[in-house]
Amino acid sequence: MEIRHRYRLPLARGMIWLMALLAALPLWLGWHIPRAGASGGSASTAPRAAPVVVIPAHQSVESGLQAFLERAFLEAEEMGAYYIVLDLNTFGGRVDSAQAIGELVKNSRIPTIAYVRGKALSAGSYIALNAGKIAMEPGSSLGAAAVVDGAGNEVESVKVVSAWSGMMKAAAELRGRNPAIAEAMVDKQAGVNLPELGRTVPKGQIVTLTADEAVKVGYAETVAPDMEAVISFIGGADHPRVDVGATPAERVARFVTEPWVASLLLIIGIAGILIELFIPGFGIPGILGLLGFGLYFFGHYIAGFAGFEELALFAAGLLLLVTEIFVSSFGILGLLGAGALFSGVVMAAYNTQQAALNLAVASVVALIAAGAVIWMFRRRGVWNRFILSDRLTTDEGYVSSRERRDLIGTTGRSLTPLRPAGTAQFGEERVDVVTSGQFIPAGSMVVVTQVEGSRVVVKEQRDAHQS
Repeated sequence: MEIRHRYRLPLARGMIWLMALLAALPLWLGWHIPRAGASGGSASTAPRAAPVVVIPAHQSVESGLQAFLERAFLEAEEMGAYYIVLDLNTFGGRVDSAQAIGELVKNSRIPTIAYVRGKALSAGSYIALNAGKIAMEPGSSLGAAAVVDGAGNEVESVKVVSAWSGMMKAAAELRGRNPAIAEAMVDKQAGVNLPELGRTVPKGQIVTLTADEAVKVGYAETVAPDMEAVISFIGGADHPRVDVGATPAERVARFVTEPWVASLLLIIGIAGILIELFIPGFGIPGILGLLGFGLYFFGHYIAGFAGFEELALFAAGLLLLVTEIFVSSFGILGLLGAGALFSGVVMAAYNTQQAALNLAVASVVALIAAGAVIWMFRRRGVWNRFILSDRLTTDEGYVSSRERRDLIGTTGRSLTPLRPAGTAQFGEERVDVVTSGQFIPAGSMVVVTQVEGSRVVVKEQRDAHQS
Protein backbone atom coordinates (compact mmCIF):
# COMPACT_ATOMS: atom_id res chain seq x y z
CA MET A 1 0.00 0.00 0.00
CA GLU A 2 2.81 2.38 0.80
CA ILE A 3 4.47 1.80 -2.59
CA ARG A 4 1.25 2.43 -4.50
CA HIS A 5 0.58 5.55 -2.47
CA ARG A 6 4.04 6.94 -3.22
CA TYR A 7 3.42 6.47 -6.92
CA ARG A 8 -0.12 7.87 -6.98
CA LEU A 9 0.59 11.08 -5.10
CA PRO A 10 2.76 12.90 -7.69
CA LEU A 11 0.71 11.52 -10.57
CA ALA A 12 -2.58 12.57 -9.00
CA ARG A 13 -1.17 16.01 -8.26
CA GLY A 14 -0.09 16.40 -11.89
CA MET A 15 -3.46 15.29 -13.23
CA ILE A 16 -5.31 17.70 -10.93
CA TRP A 17 -3.23 20.57 -12.29
CA LEU A 18 -3.84 19.45 -15.87
CA MET A 19 -7.61 19.14 -15.41
CA ALA A 20 -7.72 22.54 -13.71
CA LEU A 21 -5.78 24.15 -16.56
CA LEU A 22 -7.98 22.62 -19.26
CA ALA A 23 -11.13 23.58 -17.38
CA ALA A 24 -10.02 27.15 -16.70
CA LEU A 25 -8.64 27.87 -20.17
CA PRO A 26 -11.91 28.18 -22.09
CA LEU A 27 -13.55 30.04 -19.22
CA TRP A 28 -10.76 32.62 -19.15
CA LEU A 29 -10.76 32.90 -22.91
CA GLY A 30 -14.52 33.33 -23.00
CA TRP A 31 -14.35 36.31 -20.63
CA HIS A 32 -11.21 38.05 -21.88
CA ILE A 33 -10.64 37.34 -25.58
CA PRO A 34 -12.97 37.84 -28.55
CA ARG A 35 -13.46 34.63 -30.44
CA ALA A 36 -13.93 34.21 -34.18
CA GLY A 37 -17.54 34.81 -34.98
CA ALA A 38 -18.13 36.90 -31.83
CA SER A 39 -18.12 40.65 -31.37
CA GLY A 40 -14.93 42.15 -30.06
CA GLY A 41 -16.80 45.02 -28.45
CA SER A 42 -15.70 47.67 -30.93
CA ALA A 43 -19.30 48.64 -31.73
CA SER A 44 -19.71 50.42 -28.44
CA THR A 45 -16.75 52.71 -29.17
CA ALA A 46 -17.33 53.23 -32.92
CA PRO A 47 -18.08 56.75 -34.17
CA ARG A 48 -21.72 57.57 -34.79
CA ALA A 49 -21.17 58.34 -38.50
CA ALA A 50 -20.81 55.29 -40.73
CA PRO A 51 -17.06 54.60 -40.78
CA VAL A 52 -14.76 53.26 -43.44
CA VAL A 53 -13.35 50.12 -41.85
CA VAL A 54 -9.83 49.11 -42.92
CA ILE A 55 -8.99 45.43 -42.39
CA PRO A 56 -5.40 44.29 -43.08
CA ALA A 57 -4.48 40.91 -44.58
CA HIS A 58 -0.71 40.97 -44.82
CA GLN A 59 0.21 37.31 -44.38
CA SER A 60 -0.31 33.84 -45.82
CA VAL A 61 -3.88 32.81 -46.46
CA GLU A 62 -4.58 30.21 -43.78
CA SER A 63 -7.09 29.32 -41.08
CA GLY A 64 -5.84 31.94 -38.62
CA LEU A 65 -6.35 34.75 -41.15
CA GLN A 66 -9.80 33.37 -41.93
CA ALA A 67 -10.82 33.50 -38.26
CA PHE A 68 -9.53 37.07 -37.91
CA LEU A 69 -11.37 38.28 -41.01
CA GLU A 70 -14.61 36.67 -39.86
CA ARG A 71 -14.41 38.63 -36.61
CA ALA A 72 -13.36 41.86 -38.36
CA PHE A 73 -16.19 41.71 -40.93
CA LEU A 74 -18.70 41.05 -38.14
CA GLU A 75 -17.43 44.08 -36.23
CA ALA A 76 -17.71 46.21 -39.38
CA GLU A 77 -21.35 45.14 -39.78
CA GLU A 78 -22.08 45.94 -36.13
CA MET A 79 -20.56 49.40 -36.62
CA GLY A 80 -22.85 49.97 -39.59
CA ALA A 81 -19.77 50.62 -41.74
CA TYR A 82 -20.04 52.68 -44.89
CA TYR A 83 -17.37 50.62 -46.66
CA ILE A 84 -14.81 47.89 -45.93
CA VAL A 85 -11.31 48.29 -47.35
CA LEU A 86 -9.57 44.91 -47.39
CA ASP A 87 -5.87 45.80 -47.34
CA LEU A 88 -4.24 42.87 -49.21
CA ASN A 89 -0.59 41.91 -49.41
CA THR A 90 -0.11 38.15 -49.68
CA PHE A 91 1.67 35.56 -51.80
CA GLY A 92 -1.27 33.18 -51.29
CA GLY A 93 -1.82 30.15 -49.13
CA ARG A 94 -4.40 27.45 -48.56
CA VAL A 95 -7.13 26.99 -51.14
CA ASP A 96 -9.75 25.96 -48.57
CA SER A 97 -9.09 29.05 -46.45
CA ALA A 98 -9.14 31.26 -49.56
CA GLN A 99 -12.50 29.81 -50.56
CA ALA A 100 -13.97 30.51 -47.11
CA ILE A 101 -12.58 34.06 -47.09
CA GLY A 102 -13.86 34.62 -50.63
CA GLU A 103 -17.36 33.58 -49.53
CA LEU A 104 -17.07 35.97 -46.57
CA VAL A 105 -16.14 38.89 -48.84
CA LYS A 106 -18.74 38.02 -51.48
CA ASN A 107 -21.61 37.69 -48.98
CA SER A 108 -20.72 40.72 -46.85
CA ARG A 109 -23.60 43.14 -46.36
CA ILE A 110 -21.05 45.99 -46.38
CA PRO A 111 -19.62 47.05 -49.77
CA THR A 112 -16.00 45.90 -50.01
CA ILE A 113 -13.00 47.12 -51.98
CA ALA A 114 -9.76 45.15 -52.09
CA TYR A 115 -6.68 47.36 -52.00
CA VAL A 116 -3.72 45.38 -53.36
CA ARG A 117 -0.51 46.62 -51.79
CA GLY A 118 2.50 44.67 -52.97
CA LYS A 119 1.11 41.29 -54.00
CA ALA A 120 -2.24 39.55 -54.29
CA LEU A 121 -1.07 36.29 -55.80
CA SER A 122 -2.53 32.81 -55.94
CA ALA A 123 -5.18 32.48 -53.18
CA GLY A 124 -4.87 36.24 -52.60
CA SER A 125 -6.04 36.96 -56.12
CA TYR A 126 -9.17 34.87 -55.54
CA ILE A 127 -9.99 36.89 -52.43
CA ALA A 128 -9.51 40.14 -54.35
CA LEU A 129 -11.75 39.00 -57.22
CA ASN A 130 -14.63 38.45 -54.78
CA ALA A 131 -14.54 42.10 -53.70
CA GLY A 132 -16.93 44.55 -55.34
CA LYS A 133 -14.04 46.78 -56.43
CA ILE A 134 -10.27 46.43 -56.64
CA ALA A 135 -7.71 49.22 -56.19
CA MET A 136 -4.01 48.61 -56.69
CA GLU A 137 -0.90 50.35 -55.46
CA PRO A 138 1.62 51.34 -58.16
CA GLY A 139 4.07 48.45 -58.60
CA SER A 140 1.70 45.85 -57.19
CA SER A 141 0.59 42.69 -59.02
CA LEU A 142 -2.40 40.38 -59.22
CA GLY A 143 -2.65 36.77 -60.48
CA ALA A 144 -0.20 33.82 -60.65
CA ALA A 145 -2.83 31.54 -59.10
CA ALA A 146 -1.44 28.14 -60.14
CA VAL A 147 -2.12 25.38 -57.61
CA VAL A 148 0.98 24.18 -55.74
CA ASP A 149 1.51 21.50 -53.07
CA GLY A 150 3.06 21.88 -49.64
CA ALA A 151 6.57 21.68 -51.11
CA GLY A 152 5.85 24.48 -53.60
CA ASN A 153 5.66 22.19 -56.64
CA GLU A 154 2.98 22.96 -59.19
CA VAL A 155 0.04 20.55 -59.14
CA GLU A 156 -0.78 19.24 -62.61
CA SER A 157 -3.86 17.19 -61.72
CA VAL A 158 -6.54 18.09 -64.27
CA LYS A 159 -9.26 17.66 -61.67
CA VAL A 160 -7.62 19.98 -59.13
CA VAL A 161 -6.68 22.63 -61.69
CA SER A 162 -10.16 22.54 -63.22
CA ALA A 163 -11.85 22.98 -59.84
CA TRP A 164 -9.67 25.93 -58.82
CA SER A 165 -9.96 27.47 -62.29
CA GLY A 166 -13.73 27.24 -62.05
CA MET A 167 -13.73 29.05 -58.72
CA MET A 168 -11.55 31.85 -60.12
CA LYS A 169 -13.75 32.24 -63.22
CA ALA A 170 -16.91 32.34 -61.09
CA ALA A 171 -15.43 35.08 -58.89
CA ALA A 172 -14.47 37.10 -61.96
CA GLU A 173 -17.89 36.71 -63.62
CA LEU A 174 -19.62 37.72 -60.38
CA ARG A 175 -18.08 41.20 -60.64
CA GLY A 176 -18.31 41.52 -64.43
CA ARG A 177 -14.68 40.73 -65.18
CA ASN A 178 -13.33 38.69 -68.07
CA PRO A 179 -13.35 35.04 -66.84
CA ALA A 180 -10.81 33.95 -69.46
CA ILE A 181 -8.14 36.04 -67.73
CA ALA A 182 -8.97 34.42 -64.37
CA GLU A 183 -8.70 30.98 -65.99
CA ALA A 184 -5.30 31.85 -67.46
CA MET A 185 -4.13 32.92 -64.00
CA VAL A 186 -4.62 29.29 -62.90
CA ASP A 187 -4.23 27.02 -65.92
CA LYS A 188 -1.06 27.51 -67.95
CA GLN A 189 -2.64 25.50 -70.76
CA ALA A 190 -5.47 28.02 -71.17
CA GLY A 191 -3.74 30.97 -72.83
CA VAL A 192 -5.60 34.25 -73.34
CA ASN A 193 -5.72 37.17 -75.77
CA LEU A 194 -5.35 40.59 -74.13
CA PRO A 195 -6.19 43.16 -76.86
CA GLU A 196 -6.29 45.96 -74.27
CA LEU A 197 -2.61 45.30 -73.66
CA GLY A 198 -1.77 44.54 -77.27
CA ARG A 199 -0.46 41.08 -76.51
CA THR A 200 -1.43 37.46 -76.12
CA VAL A 201 -0.41 35.21 -73.23
CA PRO A 202 0.45 31.87 -74.91
CA LYS A 203 -0.13 28.42 -73.50
CA GLY A 204 2.53 27.41 -71.01
CA GLN A 205 2.47 30.77 -69.21
CA ILE A 206 0.51 31.98 -66.18
CA VAL A 207 -1.10 35.43 -66.25
CA THR A 208 0.04 38.03 -63.73
CA LEU A 209 -1.20 41.61 -64.06
CA THR A 210 0.53 44.78 -62.94
CA ALA A 211 -1.54 47.61 -61.48
CA ASP A 212 -1.81 49.49 -64.79
CA GLU A 213 -2.55 46.30 -66.73
CA ALA A 214 -5.27 45.31 -64.27
CA VAL A 215 -7.00 48.66 -64.79
CA LYS A 216 -6.78 48.39 -68.59
CA VAL A 217 -8.32 44.87 -68.70
CA GLY A 218 -11.02 45.78 -66.19
CA TYR A 219 -9.69 43.76 -63.27
CA ALA A 220 -9.05 46.86 -61.14
CA GLU A 221 -11.00 50.09 -60.93
CA THR A 222 -8.14 52.42 -60.00
CA VAL A 223 -4.47 52.77 -59.16
CA ALA A 224 -4.16 54.39 -55.73
CA PRO A 225 -0.84 55.51 -54.20
CA ASP A 226 -2.05 55.21 -50.60
CA MET A 227 -5.00 54.34 -48.36
CA GLU A 228 -6.30 57.92 -48.35
CA ALA A 229 -6.60 57.79 -52.15
CA VAL A 230 -8.59 54.56 -51.91
CA ILE A 231 -10.94 56.06 -49.34
CA SER A 232 -11.44 59.13 -51.54
CA PHE A 233 -12.14 56.89 -54.54
CA ILE A 234 -15.04 55.18 -52.74
CA GLY A 235 -16.42 58.51 -51.53
CA GLY A 236 -15.39 57.99 -47.94
CA ALA A 237 -13.31 61.14 -47.42
CA ASP A 238 -15.96 62.60 -45.10
CA HIS A 239 -16.37 59.37 -43.15
CA PRO A 240 -14.29 58.46 -40.13
CA ARG A 241 -11.71 55.71 -40.58
CA VAL A 242 -11.54 52.71 -38.25
CA ASP A 243 -8.64 50.26 -38.45
CA VAL A 244 -9.39 46.76 -37.17
CA GLY A 245 -6.24 44.89 -36.22
CA ALA A 246 -5.56 41.42 -34.92
CA THR A 247 -5.44 41.02 -31.16
CA PRO A 248 -2.29 39.53 -29.56
CA ALA A 249 -4.25 36.34 -28.97
CA GLU A 250 -5.21 36.12 -32.64
CA ARG A 251 -1.60 36.63 -33.69
CA VAL A 252 -0.60 33.79 -31.39
CA ALA A 253 -3.44 31.68 -32.80
CA ARG A 254 -2.23 32.21 -36.37
CA PHE A 255 1.23 31.02 -35.37
CA VAL A 256 0.01 28.08 -33.30
CA THR A 257 -2.32 26.76 -35.99
CA GLU A 258 0.53 26.49 -38.52
CA PRO A 259 0.89 22.72 -39.20
CA TRP A 260 4.55 22.50 -38.14
CA VAL A 261 3.92 24.47 -34.94
CA ALA A 262 0.89 22.35 -34.06
CA SER A 263 2.98 19.19 -34.59
CA LEU A 264 5.76 20.55 -32.37
CA LEU A 265 3.31 21.40 -29.58
CA LEU A 266 1.80 17.91 -29.77
CA ILE A 267 5.28 16.35 -29.54
CA ILE A 268 6.07 18.43 -26.47
CA GLY A 269 2.69 17.66 -24.91
CA ILE A 270 2.78 13.89 -25.48
CA ALA A 271 6.44 13.47 -24.52
CA GLY A 272 6.08 15.64 -21.42
CA ILE A 273 3.06 13.74 -20.10
CA LEU A 274 4.67 10.34 -20.79
CA ILE A 275 7.88 11.29 -19.03
CA GLU A 276 5.94 12.66 -16.08
CA LEU A 277 3.88 9.46 -15.83
CA PHE A 278 6.90 7.15 -15.78
CA ILE A 279 9.26 9.42 -13.84
CA PRO A 280 6.89 10.97 -11.26
CA GLY A 281 7.61 14.21 -9.48
CA PHE A 282 5.60 16.72 -11.57
CA GLY A 283 8.59 18.72 -12.64
CA ILE A 284 9.76 20.30 -15.86
CA PRO A 285 8.47 17.53 -18.21
CA GLY A 286 4.95 17.78 -16.80
CA ILE A 287 4.91 21.57 -17.01
CA LEU A 288 6.18 21.52 -20.60
CA GLY A 289 3.59 18.88 -21.49
CA LEU A 290 0.81 21.03 -20.07
CA LEU A 291 2.09 24.10 -21.90
CA GLY A 292 2.27 22.17 -25.17
CA PHE A 293 -1.30 20.92 -25.01
CA GLY A 294 -2.50 24.22 -23.52
CA LEU A 295 -1.07 26.29 -26.38
CA TYR A 296 -2.42 23.83 -28.94
CA PHE A 297 -5.99 24.16 -27.68
CA PHE A 298 -5.55 27.89 -26.96
CA GLY A 299 -4.64 28.63 -30.58
CA HIS A 300 -7.39 26.46 -32.02
CA TYR A 301 -9.96 27.91 -29.61
CA ILE A 302 -9.10 31.51 -30.55
CA ALA A 303 -9.12 30.57 -34.23
CA GLY A 304 -12.67 29.33 -33.75
CA PHE A 305 -11.98 25.64 -34.40
CA ALA A 306 -11.99 24.16 -30.88
CA GLY A 307 -14.77 24.47 -28.30
CA PHE A 308 -15.68 23.11 -24.88
CA GLU A 309 -16.56 19.73 -26.40
CA GLU A 310 -13.04 19.11 -27.71
CA LEU A 311 -11.46 20.20 -24.42
CA ALA A 312 -13.81 17.95 -22.44
CA LEU A 313 -13.08 15.02 -24.73
CA PHE A 314 -9.34 15.52 -24.32
CA ALA A 315 -9.61 15.76 -20.52
CA ALA A 316 -11.77 12.62 -20.40
CA GLY A 317 -9.14 10.77 -22.41
CA LEU A 318 -6.42 11.72 -19.93
CA LEU A 319 -8.59 10.62 -17.02
CA LEU A 320 -9.30 7.24 -18.62
CA LEU A 321 -5.61 6.62 -19.29
CA VAL A 322 -4.67 7.38 -15.68
CA THR A 323 -7.50 5.17 -14.44
CA GLU A 324 -6.16 2.31 -16.57
CA ILE A 325 -2.89 2.47 -14.62
CA PHE A 326 -4.59 1.70 -11.31
CA VAL A 327 -7.64 -0.28 -12.38
CA SER A 328 -7.26 -3.53 -14.30
CA SER A 329 -9.69 -3.31 -17.23
CA PHE A 330 -7.80 -5.55 -19.66
CA GLY A 331 -6.91 -2.46 -21.71
CA ILE A 332 -10.48 -1.29 -22.29
CA LEU A 333 -10.07 1.99 -20.41
CA GLY A 334 -6.72 2.56 -22.07
CA LEU A 335 -8.17 2.12 -25.55
CA LEU A 336 -11.11 4.40 -24.75
CA GLY A 337 -8.74 7.00 -23.30
CA ALA A 338 -6.44 6.91 -26.32
CA GLY A 339 -9.46 7.22 -28.62
CA ALA A 340 -10.79 10.21 -26.69
CA LEU A 341 -7.39 11.93 -26.73
CA PHE A 342 -7.01 11.33 -30.47
CA SER A 343 -10.52 12.59 -31.17
CA GLY A 344 -10.10 15.72 -29.02
CA VAL A 345 -6.88 16.76 -30.77
CA VAL A 346 -8.19 16.03 -34.28
CA MET A 347 -11.61 17.63 -33.77
CA ALA A 348 -9.97 20.80 -32.43
CA ALA A 349 -8.28 21.43 -35.78
CA TYR A 350 -9.70 23.07 -38.89
CA ASN A 351 -8.36 20.37 -41.22
CA THR A 352 -9.00 17.03 -39.52
CA GLN A 353 -6.93 15.05 -42.04
CA GLN A 354 -3.92 17.30 -41.49
CA ALA A 355 -4.46 17.13 -37.73
CA ALA A 356 -4.57 13.32 -37.80
CA LEU A 357 -1.31 13.26 -39.76
CA ASN A 358 0.27 15.76 -37.35
CA LEU A 359 -0.83 13.67 -34.39
CA ALA A 360 0.52 10.43 -35.89
CA VAL A 361 3.92 11.99 -36.60
CA ALA A 362 3.99 13.72 -33.22
CA SER A 363 3.15 10.46 -31.40
CA VAL A 364 6.01 8.57 -33.03
CA VAL A 365 8.55 11.33 -32.38
CA ALA A 366 7.26 11.84 -28.81
CA LEU A 367 7.48 8.11 -28.02
CA ILE A 368 11.09 8.02 -29.22
CA ALA A 369 12.01 11.15 -27.25
CA ALA A 370 10.17 10.02 -24.11
CA GLY A 371 11.68 6.53 -24.36
CA ALA A 372 15.18 7.99 -24.52
CA VAL A 373 14.60 10.21 -21.49
CA ILE A 374 12.94 7.40 -19.50
CA TRP A 375 15.87 5.10 -20.28
CA MET A 376 18.38 7.73 -19.14
CA PHE A 377 16.52 8.18 -15.84
CA ARG A 378 15.31 4.59 -15.50
CA ARG A 379 16.61 4.29 -11.93
CA ARG A 380 14.07 6.94 -10.96
CA GLY A 381 11.27 5.38 -12.96
CA VAL A 382 7.93 4.30 -11.59
CA TRP A 383 8.81 0.59 -11.84
CA ASN A 384 11.43 1.10 -9.13
CA ARG A 385 8.53 1.69 -6.74
CA PHE A 386 7.57 -1.95 -7.18
CA ILE A 387 10.85 -3.77 -7.85
CA LEU A 388 13.53 -4.35 -5.20
CA SER A 389 16.70 -3.38 -7.03
CA ASP A 390 19.20 -3.77 -4.16
CA ARG A 391 20.92 -7.12 -3.54
CA LEU A 392 20.53 -8.28 0.06
CA THR A 393 24.09 -9.56 0.47
CA THR A 394 26.58 -9.26 3.28
CA ASP A 395 28.89 -7.30 0.99
CA GLU A 396 26.11 -4.72 0.57
CA GLY A 397 25.70 -4.46 4.34
CA TYR A 398 22.56 -6.59 4.74
CA VAL A 399 22.73 -9.05 7.71
CA SER A 400 19.59 -10.92 8.68
CA SER A 401 21.06 -12.15 12.03
CA ARG A 402 24.33 -12.23 13.93
CA GLU A 403 26.94 -14.64 12.55
CA ARG A 404 28.57 -16.56 15.41
CA ARG A 405 31.89 -17.33 13.80
CA ASP A 406 33.51 -16.82 17.19
CA LEU A 407 32.02 -20.16 18.30
CA ILE A 408 33.97 -22.27 15.78
CA GLY A 409 36.08 -24.82 17.74
CA THR A 410 34.33 -24.04 21.03
CA THR A 411 33.30 -26.96 23.23
CA GLY A 412 30.00 -27.07 25.09
CA ARG A 413 27.29 -29.41 26.40
CA SER A 414 23.96 -30.29 24.78
CA LEU A 415 21.08 -29.22 27.00
CA THR A 416 18.47 -31.02 24.89
CA PRO A 417 18.62 -34.05 22.62
CA LEU A 418 19.84 -32.97 19.17
CA ARG A 419 17.47 -34.60 16.61
CA PRO A 420 19.37 -33.04 14.81
CA ALA A 421 18.42 -29.57 16.14
CA GLY A 422 18.40 -28.53 19.74
CA THR A 423 20.08 -26.32 22.29
CA ALA A 424 23.61 -26.41 23.65
CA GLN A 425 25.42 -24.35 26.27
CA PHE A 426 28.80 -22.80 25.69
CA GLY A 427 30.07 -21.26 28.86
CA GLU A 428 27.19 -19.17 30.19
CA GLU A 429 25.46 -18.81 26.79
CA ARG A 430 22.66 -20.99 25.40
CA VAL A 431 22.81 -21.37 21.59
CA ASP A 432 20.48 -23.06 19.08
CA VAL A 433 22.55 -25.65 17.23
CA VAL A 434 22.14 -28.43 14.67
CA THR A 435 24.10 -31.56 13.84
CA SER A 436 24.98 -32.92 10.41
CA GLY A 437 22.21 -35.49 10.84
CA GLN A 438 23.41 -37.48 13.83
CA PHE A 439 21.45 -37.93 17.04
CA ILE A 440 23.21 -36.62 20.13
CA PRO A 441 21.68 -37.27 23.59
CA ALA A 442 21.22 -34.50 26.12
CA GLY A 443 24.25 -33.93 28.38
CA SER A 444 26.75 -34.89 25.68
CA MET A 445 29.88 -32.84 25.01
CA VAL A 446 29.78 -31.14 21.61
CA VAL A 447 32.16 -29.02 19.59
CA VAL A 448 31.25 -26.34 16.97
CA THR A 449 32.57 -27.37 13.56
CA GLN A 450 30.89 -24.90 11.21
CA VAL A 451 28.89 -21.63 11.18
CA GLU A 452 26.70 -20.69 8.18
CA GLY A 453 24.89 -17.45 8.89
CA SER A 454 22.64 -18.23 11.84
CA ARG A 455 23.20 -22.00 11.51
CA VAL A 456 25.65 -23.36 14.12
CA VAL A 457 26.75 -26.94 13.29
CA VAL A 458 28.13 -29.20 16.06
CA LYS A 459 29.32 -32.78 16.45
CA GLU A 460 29.67 -34.98 19.49
CA GLN A 461 33.04 -34.99 21.22
CA ARG A 462 33.10 -38.69 22.19
CA ASP A 463 36.38 -38.74 24.09
CA ALA A 464 35.23 -35.98 26.34
CA HIS A 465 31.88 -37.74 26.92
CA GLN A 466 33.53 -41.02 27.88
CA SER A 467 35.85 -39.41 30.34
